[in-house]
Amino acid sequence: MTASAPPLDLTDPAVVADPYAAFAAARTVAPVQWHEGLGLWLAFTHAEANAVLRDRRLGRIWRDKEPAERFGSFNLIHRNAILEMEPPDHTRLRRLISTAFARGHVERLRPWVEDLAGRLVDGLVERSGGTEPVDVLSGMAEQLPVDVIAELLGVPATDRPLLRPWSNAIVKMYEYGRTAAVEDAAERAAAEFVAYLRELAADRRRSPGEDLLSHLVAVRDAEGDRLTEDELVTTCILLLNAGHEATVNVSGNGLLALLQHPDQLRRLREDRTLLPTAIEELMRFDSPLQLFERTATEDVGIGGITAPAGSKIAALLGSANHDPAVFASPETLDVGRTDNPHISFGAGIHFCIGAPLARVELQASFGALLERTSSLELGAEPHRRPEFVIRGLADLPVVLTPA
Repeated sequence: MTASAPPLDLTDPAVVADPYAAFAAARTVAPVQWHEGLGLWLAFTHAEANAVLRDRRLGRIWRDKEPAERFGSFNLIHRNAILEMEPPDHTRLRRLISTAFARGHVERLRPWVEDLAGRLVDGLVERSGGTEPVDVLSGMAEQLPVDVIAELLGVPATDRPLLRPWSNAIVKMYEYGRTAAVEDAAERAAAEFVAYLRELAADRRRSPGEDLLSHLVAVRDAEGDRLTEDELVTTCILLLNAGHEATVNVSGNGLLALLQHPDQLRRLREDRTLLPTAIEELMRFDSPLQLFERTATEDVGIGGITAPAGSKIAALLGSANHDPAVFASPETLDVGRTDNPHISFGAGIHFCIGAPLARVELQASFGALLERTSSLELGAEPHRRPEFVIRGLADLPVVLTPA
């Protein structure tokens, strides 16, 4: 093995607050480095991180959390998840899920999403009135993607407040240095979520609608190849957990970046046609997911090292998205950046299946903020969540002046 990587303490508040300086320093040492504390290789550069995501010798190999009796529901929703599978299982499940998605659900929801975003921003503007800071995170960024995915799946409005607390508890299991209390909360949330979705799926089987869950149930009950009950439940949970966490954190991280770069906010306000490229740039500039693990199924040479079979290697997405070998002036926020091969949605066979929906949500929310305000200003210093892997804010106080 090569020399240990420069210290990258994922629990260090300075690294959590701004990992990009540490990434830049590490990229000058070697593209792939061993992290003794984490017990895995880290790919810092765009070329190597992209290769980690695409190399078929590096797979998502799920191993149940131990003891199995303690993590029964958490293990169930990962053992059957498309994100944790490799071909041929991944190929089969993605095809079945795509069959349901192909019914035009994303475009069907676009007007509904735009209307919801407008109403949420109107509420923020009314509470702020151009003088008082209001939390855009809780007032819009957290609510919109949960409501959208709930609408997509056909979750009744009265049950929607259950979803985000379940998701929040489950995704904390992906961080390093977890406490037993965090693990227990994740398992409870997984068990409650699984039980809820089994009941909702049974209801859709009796009374199908035009929602995605009804169509997934139809795929489950089809003749021939079909989704299992556990795959159906897991797919719904993955859509919520992966879909809304990413959108919430792009909304928060991205709006903060614009507020800290008023020239780019002004540029976007003056030219709304830049909105699609701006969304991609916000995803690149401060990535919502920072680390994605793979496992070597055989010895794999990558970035000057050999990852032995069975070892883990992780793509550092935020570091890759700031690699000066690929992005001109990577530390500069440029809402008009067109040459932008960021990997925030992943790459290869695990490229995010919900990416089109996320883009609809983000364009709707940022578009509504620009359309319904004449100015946006940071109302106080926001607080960042203390986790590294899923990077996001705890709050974002903003003063919104009506248009």
